[in-house]
Amino acid sequence: MAEKSEDERDPHDIAVDSDEQPFLDHLIELRSRILRSLAVVGIIFIPIYYFANDLYEWLSAPLVAQLPEGSSMIATQVATPFTTPFVLAIFTAIFIGVPYLLHQVWAFVSPGLYRHEKKFALPLLFSSICLFYAGMAFVFYLVFPLIFAFFTQVAPEGVAIMTDINQYLNFVMKMFLAFGIAFEIPIATMLLVWSGLATADGMANKRPYVIVGCFIVGMLLTPPDVISQLLLALPTWILFEIGVFLARFIEKRETAQE
Repeated sequence: MAEKSEDERDPHDIAVDSDEQPFLDHLIELRSRILRSLAVVGIIFIPIYYFANDLYEWLSAPLVAQLPEGSSMIATQVATPFTTPFVLAIFTAIFIGVPYLLHQVWAFVSPGLYRHEKKFALPLLFSSICLFYAGMAFVFYLVFPLIFAFFTQVAPEGVAIMTDINQYLNFVMKMFLAFGIAFEIPIATMLLVWSGLATADGMANKRPYVIVGCFIVGMLLTPPDVISQLLLALPTWILFEIGVFLARFIEKRETAQE
């Protein structure tokens, strides 16, 4: 497509090219955005910490529901009953504050984007937030009940199942992050096409490698059992196919605009 002349270009795009700020001004603005983000996370943390024990009880419910009668979770270190709910409250404050944190990122980078880039990037930003939360909900309500039931059923006879509360928190945070990132695959595929680094047909042709990669990632990021690996690998593959479908739509739209 031929480049537009200066008179044909959008005034906003012309302003973006002409308005170049010093590097120090960018650092000052970045510092301001980071401080605002930390302040919001801190404000969210204060009320959450008051309910930290109740929050941990809710988070541990999928495992507790599968424990044999008479079993319970344990704390193996002196400070763990305090530090574990404290860390959980911090993570929860960050998860709740993700929309605001991403808004700060958007406010920092958007002045340097052209108008058509803003129209495309803003829906992607909103979609990425929704998909990340969808991944967390998927793992909590579907994956956890299945894998915890499997773990408790395969325990050797005579072994008392008593999970450390800190180890459990580390496990669920890792799973939340793994599934949250996996659910971002449609966004990643569309960005690759939009940036010109790949095409929808090119990614579709690499489907066999992607499927193998999904199962390898599932093996590395989940516990060593078939159920949890499949529950990560299969949705990841399906999300890749959705991303390829949406990427084809983007290519058709860009071709039509030319």
